[in-house]
Amino acid sequence: MTPDLTKTGAAVGEPVRDGAEGFLDVRDLRIHFPTDDGLVKSVDGLSFKLEKGETLGIVGESGSGKSVTSLGIMGLHTVGQYGRNKARISGEIWLNGTELLSAPPDDVRKLRGREISMIFQDPLSALHPYYTIGQQIVEAYRIHHPVDKKTARRRAIEMLDRVGIPQPDKRVDSYPHEFSGGMRQRAMIAMSLVNNPELLIADEPTTALDVTVQAQILDLIRDLQKEFGSAVIVITHDLGVVAELADQILVMYGGRCVERGTAEKVFYEPQHPYTWGLLGSMPRIDREQTERLIPVKGTPPSLINVPSGCAFHPRCPYAGETGGRSQTERPELREVAERHLSACHLTDEQRGRIWTEEIAPKL
Repeated sequence: MTPDLTKTGAAVGEPVRDGAEGFLDVRDLRIHFPTDDGLVKSVDGLSFKLEKGETLGIVGESGSGKSVTSLGIMGLHTVGQYGRNKARISGEIWLNGTELLSAPPDDVRKLRGREISMIFQDPLSALHPYYTIGQQIVEAYRIHHPVDKKTARRRAIEMLDRVGIPQPDKRVDSYPHEFSGGMRQRAMIAMSLVNNPELLIADEPTTALDVTVQAQILDLIRDLQKEFGSAVIVITHDLGVVAELADQILVMYGGRCVERGTAEKVFYEPQHPYTWGLLGSMPRIDREQTERLIPVKGTPPSLINVPSGCAFHPRCPYAGETGGRSQTERPELREVAERHLSACHLTDEQRGRIWTEEIAPKL
């Protein structure tokens, strides 16, 4: 039976959810951008739920809509030059009883940084070069707390110490360019957590960091989540990162979810050919690698001209086994096992055979 992922039962803008589940409840989110070349469907009907204390990993290739989703949840597509007249946004985003898309911009701004916060992909561009690290953390704290600068500065030093910055009482007066890449990412985490947010979004938190620093950052995010009890969304193209952190995994392709389930289900019983491709291209150190890594052939689709039917069918080696449905009919996200959903035209028997005989032995 296909679950109804978009039924709401509540009018947009109501202060309290009606029948909703989950601390964060994203329903049929669509974020489109009109351009001179056509309509870019960056996110095209995404739904998921997340509870406090849980970590959701959103994975997919570049251009699949991961970062656009995170900025949509933060409400950053409705401000500045990319305002409401630029981005076309529909659906619902419920955060702890508040519907964000229909809420007044000032209300969302008050939530941003306090209830919901984000670790941006590139801390060097996200941090202001003209202000010290301490000044920026102090500002983020005082926006939401009526305290003097001395109190806020003590809080900034405390957070820098908590994320592992050496000599925080001195480094609080350093500028971003005086920090290494790993230290800038730690400072960004400190700023994101200074107000104890209930939802933390980490967009490619380990990009451009060496392996040892990556491991330290992932350990830091996990430890701080346990301390603060936050819900966490980790956005990445690196399956190793989500294997380390995530309770649930959402696989995106062409602006849509193609598979969603617990980390154990998605890693050990994946149900979508795209997920098979991602796993096949990931190196493993927990077992002997007897086969060469298998890349996903082809390139991600244009989000202006998304292929008809299943967006993955031009790259899917099994599209010919669906009787032409892959080329003409868009597959719906349906439940294939408990808490495990997939959008694929292959039958359960076909997927089981392919996984058992062709895919699993090579992983």
